[in-house]
Amino acid sequence: MGKYVITKSEKNGKYHFNLVSKEPILTSQQYMARKGALKGIRSVTKNAPIAPIEDQTVKGFKKEGNPKFEIYQGKDKKFYFRLVAANGQPVGRSEGYNTKPACKNGIKTVKANAKSEIEKPAKKAPAKKAVKKVAKKAVKKTVKKVVKKTAKKK
Repeated sequence: MGKYVITKSEKNGKYHFNLVSKEPILTSQQYMARKGALKGIRSVTKNAPIAPIEDQTVKGFKKEGNPKFEIYQGKDKKFYFRLVAANGQPVGRSEGYNTKPACKNGIKTVKANAKSEIEKPAKKAPAKKAVKKVAKKAVKKTVKKVVKKTAKKK
């Protein structure tokens, strides 16, 4: 069984999630808050198992209603899929696949892992300010000791 991993960007502070089996199989858009990413995960859980596939690489393809998986080909000639929710909003997209059968297998993997657990957030590392404060205190103590030892020698 896979898992959902929610990540906060160091650059812009936004959140996104990946549905991971052995490797990431679906990556979400970015959300302003973790709450938005959780809502996106609920959408995958609800929509992926019932979503038909709309293969946009076939001439005259049949348009499907939402929710759906859309298969398309990028400028790099690789095949991609995206999951579109019932409200028409894209929920997540895939990595690029070299073949259409591999892309379709990625969709099967998303469907099979849609109801996966959400990975618990890692404990936060100490904030930079707190680390600096502790470091400053340690430096001050060391300087005081050196000054005292130097004064005693005189």
